Amino acid sequence: MLVVSLLLLFFFACAGGWLLLFPAGRDALLALAWPRCRELLRRRQAWLLAGAALLLLLPPLLAIVAGRRMALPGYDSDGRAVNGQVAALLQGEQLVPPPSLPPLAFTTSEVVRVRPLLAGASRSWQLFNPEFEQRLLLVFRIMKERHGYDMALLEGYRSPERQELLASAGASVTNARAFQSYHQFGLAADCAFLRDGKLVISERDPWAMRGYRLYGEAAEAAGLTWGGRWTMMDFGHTELRLPGAMQRKR
Repeated sequence: MLVVSLLLLFFFACAGGWLLLFPAGRDALLALAWPRCRELLRRRQAWLLAGAALLLLLPPLLAIVAGRRMALPGYDSDGRAVNGQVAALLQGEQLVPPPSLPPLAFTTSEVVRVRPLLAGASRSWQLFNPEFEQRLLLVFRIMKERHGYDMALLEGYRSPERQELLASAGASVTNARAFQSYHQFGLAADCAFLRDGKLVISERDPWAMRGYRLYGEAAEAAGLTWGGRWTMMDFGHTELRLPGAMQRKR
């Protein structure tokens, strides 16, 4: 039905363009059609004109209505498909969060320069959605065992108040207001790397940039959405887009 509607819309658009671009044809059509229209009006058969107008408007209306129900492949909100081997690992043992880093690790000059508002962030693994927690821990394991990167959690669950605080800091921090981020539902995390016991966040570091790309690959293999593919790239961000999660408020 949608294809037929689009074809009809294309036909009428071409006909309208022809009428606009060729005055002689337009005048000839008006000369032919106007007497008939005047006769119809005289016979009080205006409903025929209304039906013709409906036929003209129906194709674009159907296209608009049907378009709202369609999603382009690869742009659904349910996240990426889980890699088969990763799915098998997720069915196995329950992974345990790594030991917490000391608070001073998040107050170094390098960290404050890149993430000045990180001091008030929550790094509690207990506030994560259990499914997201296990997938993220699996990504941490893959990064360590396959690529030699030690991962660190920068921020997990984020309260609505903190989300508003970060949003007020400007688009360079986040565009999401309260309850517009998966952080509010325990389904998102910001992560970085540990090198020689220090946090490395900036993607300007070639070693860290390589790590972010590997991290994105591992996260997507685990069915997570990676912020490195967004227009406003957030290389350390991953989230699990569970259906209906945004409608649930804490």
